[in-house]
Amino acid sequence: MTYEETIDYLFHATPVFEKVGASAYKEGLTNTLALDEHFKHPHRQYKTIHVAGTNGKGSCSHTLASILQAEGYKVGLYTSPHLIDFRERIRVNGECIDQERVIRFVEEERSFFEPLHPSFFELTTALAFTYFAEQKIDVAVIEVGLGGRLDCTNIITPILSIITNISLDHTQFLGNTLPLIAKEKAGIIKNHIPVVVGETTAETKNVFEEVANQHEAPLIFAEESNEIIASKYDNALQERVYKTQSLGEIHGDLMGNYQDKNANTVLNAVKVLKNYDLIKLSDNSVRQGFKQVSTTTGLLGRWQCIQKSPATYCDTGHNVGGWAYLSQQLAQQDCAQMRIVFGMVDDKDLSTIMKMLPQNAQYYWTQPSCQRAFPVEKVAQLGRENHLHGKAFPTVKDAYQAAMHDADAQDFIFIGGSSYVVADLLTFFKQ
Repeated sequence: MTYEETIDYLFHATPVFEKVGASAYKEGLTNTLALDEHFKHPHRQYKTIHVAGTNGKGSCSHTLASILQAEGYKVGLYTSPHLIDFRERIRVNGECIDQERVIRFVEEERSFFEPLHPSFFELTTALAFTYFAEQKIDVAVIEVGLGGRLDCTNIITPILSIITNISLDHTQFLGNTLPLIAKEKAGIIKNHIPVVVGETTAETKNVFEEVANQHEAPLIFAEESNEIIASKYDNALQERVYKTQSLGEIHGDLMGNYQDKNANTVLNAVKVLKNYDLIKLSDNSVRQGFKQVSTTTGLLGRWQCIQKSPATYCDTGHNVGGWAYLSQQLAQQDCAQMRIVFGMVDDKDLSTIMKMLPQNAQYYWTQPSCQRAFPVEKVAQLGRENHLHGKAFPTVKDAYQAAMHDADAQDFIFIGGSSYVVADLLTFFKQ
């Protein structure tokens, strides 16, 4: 099999949540445990840090990986979804897994796993854990796929658990209230293993306290030990500058307003790793790690600058929690005309997010190239109902090119609404 044939097999022979949604979701760990036993429990051969939450998992995971790499550790990083290439999900020191290793995994192991009828994510997790062991890494940062308690990453016993925040997302699987979702995500809390919670609400804080007490797990609320005193976005440097309690001024290459919360969560996680003597980290490594997250780990799509004239940015924020920050950041842009390329997938609260979009923008409604996409006609109709002005385009490429054609140098262009909108954009650029 070629690499392209292998990826095609994985995407069509196994249920893929990113493509088809609920029908790909498998509740329970039966397949994961069978795969783990078959591969001789590879995750036990290295330290792990487990990261869950509704928003910010990816930014926190990549930032921690960057810090650990700056310290000199060999670091595995497992995240989802990918934006351009499947191999983005599985990295060692920022380098994607080899194409040949993906091919060999499928060719050598399909006789074992096909009778299990595993999901795409179950197989990908088994590959990641096995590859990290083969690469003899020191530590892996493992991002939860969906939820926590029944997520197939939850077979690990980490040195630290992190839960970034809780908001209403994936309610068909995790529950339709914040406490129910919090309980699912708190399922990654393990006996006696410290847990850092980035943000809470009155409804979720008690849930975390109750679960942590049951497991006798040290519980740290990052918002009660606020490491971030202030921050500002430096447009000239294309950096976010943080004033911190412990490290003075640090610079970060992730520029979105929402990174304040993520940075505070990461800095509290670093304090726990150091204070509990879980892993050695220097202050210089923390500073260096923050400064080069994107270049060190390959992270894409977080308030990413595409070009400076006209100013063009994309972001993977895809739910109400993410748009609470994105709408504020868009409102802060000083431009002649704002132009927004926008599409979403069908398990998100499109109606609520429509009310959060700027009224003064020109819209280029579109849909990403996945089965879960809201049809562009529905997006455009909701836009009209919310008094937003724009035109409909069948693909992200078409919408982006129209926005660029219409824009003057003093305009501002934003592309987002879904990870898959950004994925289509970046794939177009690569091609």
